[in-house]
Amino acid sequence: MNFNITTTPLEEIKADLELIVVVDNDLKHPTVQDKKLLKRAGFSAGQDEVCMLVEKRRLYAGSQSLQPNHIRRAVASAVRTLIGKKGYKHLKMASYAEDAATLRAMVEGVVLGSYTFTKYKSTKQRSPLKKVDIALDGYSAGALDIETAITAVHLGEITAASTNFTRDIVNTTPDDCYPEVMANIASELAEENGLKCTILKPKALKKEKMHTLLAVARASRHKPRVIHLAHKPKNPKAVVTLVGKGLTYDSGGLSLKPADFMVTMKSDKSGGSAVLGIMKAVSEMNLPIEVHGFVGAVENMIGGDAYKPDDVLKAKNGKTIEVRNTDAEGRLVLADTLCYAQQEVKADYLFDFATLTGACVVGVGHYTSGVMGYNDDIKSFIRKEAEASGELVTPLDFNDYLKKTLKSEIADICNISNTRYGGAITAGQFLGEFIDEAHKKKWAHIDIAGPAFVEHAWGENPHGASGAGVRMMVRLLESLAKEEADS
Repeated sequence: MNFNITTTPLEEIKADLELIVVVDNDLKHPTVQDKKLLKRAGFSAGQDEVCMLVEKRRLYAGSQSLQPNHIRRAVASAVRTLIGKKGYKHLKMASYAEDAATLRAMVEGVVLGSYTFTKYKSTKQRSPLKKVDIALDGYSAGALDIETAITAVHLGEITAASTNFTRDIVNTTPDDCYPEVMANIASELAEENGLKCTILKPKALKKEKMHTLLAVARASRHKPRVIHLAHKPKNPKAVVTLVGKGLTYDSGGLSLKPADFMVTMKSDKSGGSAVLGIMKAVSEMNLPIEVHGFVGAVENMIGGDAYKPDDVLKAKNGKTIEVRNTDAEGRLVLADTLCYAQQEVKADYLFDFATLTGACVVGVGHYTSGVMGYNDDIKSFIRKEAEASGELVTPLDFNDYLKKTLKSEIADICNISNTRYGGAITAGQFLGEFIDEAHKKKWAHIDIAGPAFVEHAWGENPHGASGAGVRMMVRLLESLAKEEADS
């Protein structure tokens, strides 16, 4: 898709369709040219409400305000209605931008709203949009200079395209995306974007003593991989490590999931996929931050060689783990991957992403990620940048009482707690046992189980994968680069 920022008056731009955002239900605003028709159509300009006037070649969308998160959703909702339609290759719209953040959100809305996953469809319905003209003299005339606007568009395009890249990986079926395939995707990304790529296969994983990860992978015909991508600019302002859970499919193992719970388990690779998407964005923005992305890519299946409840496994850091449920496998994969990541990189910040617990979805709903760790400042930092990106997060605080529920009588720790309550927090506290002292205050765990994959469209997100984690972390890394540069 080609975006063009122009100072040409909007009415002089020839296009197939004009998108008009109606802000704060203000149907009397001068930009609203079809008041009577809209009233007849019952359009009240509520948030994400859309009305297309085909004969006028105008598409209206409602936005609660000019805030980026409202504009992003409104634009995405409008653009989504064009999917499968013909004759709308060229769209024009006013900037609606009081600042660069709002313009960036508009661009993200166009790219995110145009997303379709048609790999398995015999009839492909895609967005027809090829070109988008944004007139700076529109709704908020003179609010932005051309250079600032071009930068905002560039960053918005990269962030949204990286999110869609992540969505594609998550939406791909387990028979077409298994650990080796994830490793191949990472290798191709590294070659295209100038990243360094290291892939650990089973022999190397054994040498690294990553026995908990290997145990989870044991019953699958698809051998595990640990992926390490690195963006290493000269004189980096900071060093950041990202770790993602890449369960390409999770049957639950011998603690077999009920049949309906197995559907959508292709999404259990969302954390690892997000790490790949973030690395794509970081390299294309060429941020002056050294960023390392690690993915534990594994398939959890059943078979005669499957690991079992009652097994005791030994993690890379030497801690022993009593297995009481083989469906609590993601934390076992992350335990070893986190240990390996800390061994390889001494980071200023360490973040992990995982569709780790159904308990997080029960606690905070489908649309919100839970953030955990030992440093309140880092949790607040994540929340701030998530809000700027349009993602929703909420902190979940650790406590000593829940930590006691992970006690094992025969090993150092149990892989599940002895209570059904507080499961998201106990999973986070389990991971905390594999964070070394040097990284304790630098680490945050982000449970994206809720928003990573939802079976209906919401906001700027389609049915299926949302690419959760990408936008918030890209914003955080951008802010970190700016803060470090200003200090």
